[in-house]
Amino acid sequence: MDRYKKVKIYKTFLFLTILGTTSGQFAKGASFPTDDDVPMVTGEVERREDDQELQFKYHDHEEITRYLRAVSARYPALTALYSIGKSVQGRDLWVMVVSASPYEHMIGKPDVKYVANIHGNEAVGRELLLHLIQYLVTSYDTDSYIKWLLDNTRIHLMPSMNPDGFLISREGQCDTIHGRHNARRYDLNRNFPDFFKANTKQPQPETDAVKEWISKIQFVVSGSLHGGALVASYPFDNTPSARICRSSVLCSVFQSYAHTPSIAPDDDVFRHLALVYSNNHAKMSRGVSCKSGSQRFDNGITNGAAWYPLTGGMQDYNYLWHGCMEITLEISCCKYPPAHELPKYWQDNKQSLIKYLAEAHRGAHGFVMDENGNPVERASVRVKGRDVTYHTTKYGEFWRILLPGTYRLEVSGEGYLPQEVEFFVIDSHPTLLNVTLHSAKRIDGGPYYRPGPPPPRPPPAPAGIFSTITKSINSFVTNLLG
Repeated sequence: MDRYKKVKIYKTFLFLTILGTTSGQFAKGASFPTDDDVPMVTGEVERREDDQELQFKYHDHEEITRYLRAVSARYPALTALYSIGKSVQGRDLWVMVVSASPYEHMIGKPDVKYVANIHGNEAVGRELLLHLIQYLVTSYDTDSYIKWLLDNTRIHLMPSMNPDGFLISREGQCDTIHGRHNARRYDLNRNFPDFFKANTKQPQPETDAVKEWISKIQFVVSGSLHGGALVASYPFDNTPSARICRSSVLCSVFQSYAHTPSIAPDDDVFRHLALVYSNNHAKMSRGVSCKSGSQRFDNGITNGAAWYPLTGGMQDYNYLWHGCMEITLEISCCKYPPAHELPKYWQDNKQSLIKYLAEAHRGAHGFVMDENGNPVERASVRVKGRDVTYHTTKYGEFWRILLPGTYRLEVSGEGYLPQEVEFFVIDSHPTLLNVTLHSAKRIDGGPYYRPGPPPPRPPPAPAGIFSTITKSINSFVTNLLG
């Protein structure tokens, strides 16, 4: 059957079920499992049904490729393997989907992701994602929490965004920057468009692939796995000091390293997401320093700019360009620890990795339709008082992670009259919102309502000798801190 016919049939069934739901009613059967339902680690090796083992070792690119293909072949109903592009040296940027619907988006259910190894020498995350894949597929039939998660979520896992950098990295090197960059010596986590300051670095194949990927799939929540510290860092990574001080280059230089928070409109949600990961981690929430004299983090979380500001980071780009709530997870004090320590890292992070993804089901979600029941694609969805706009998918879907409280949703679309809907959110159930937009066409055939253009982007920071000094300081600090 043609895919679009299947979608239409499913959509018809879905709306027969939910269109009678009024704004603010809770979705039934989608409550959060309790913390007690999350299984704890029971052993150092996750076994497959045929008793083959995924070893706790560092897998090179060829080994990862073979493993992912083998899992996809063995679990075709739960997994789908695809590549979003290639690295500078031609290595596939693999992504494994783990879900009860791996090949097709489940209408009304969120897509989530983890990306690891964006810095090639930060190697723990790539191995943890392999073990997460293994755990999810082998637990689906026996663990009710995992079954609920996979039945209601599509999980996209990218073990390595920088396979070229990993190739030249060396096991046991904790603080070196060797292997951090891609094959053209670019830091991929400084290579994304930036809202606060112009990023003039040449876009790289790896970041171009990620940008195209997240423009096609509307991810709701995301985590980027790093190493070199033990903390969950949340937006903003960059600071608006360039706007405040653009008349003085010196002001910009000194304020860039003031270590003051750069607060996002959804700061409360980001802090909550970071705490979900930190509190479910075996050690992170204690805020233990990685080494004597190094920075401590209260509750194991930090605002990114309060730690150190950076330009061109992936988490700010996810949030501001695509409405995806991404945080950066620093999961190991040593960037590339010996392989015999990997079981400990898996035990420390396993529960956090699972619980964090479930946060995609918190807050409000629903559909924006026209008066004929057709989905409105790219409708603007904004929570009043939070100046970040989200957009609906081609099926009219939207998701908004929010903490308990009362909110007003502003919805608009080209050719439609804008709507405001009041709703409330509780802790244990997502709130289902269905919004109908009415055509703005006048009876006399006059023009449609069209929302105004977005506000202009800020001008780039001034260039010159002090700008060069700033870049040099920024490069030194980021290489030092990870």
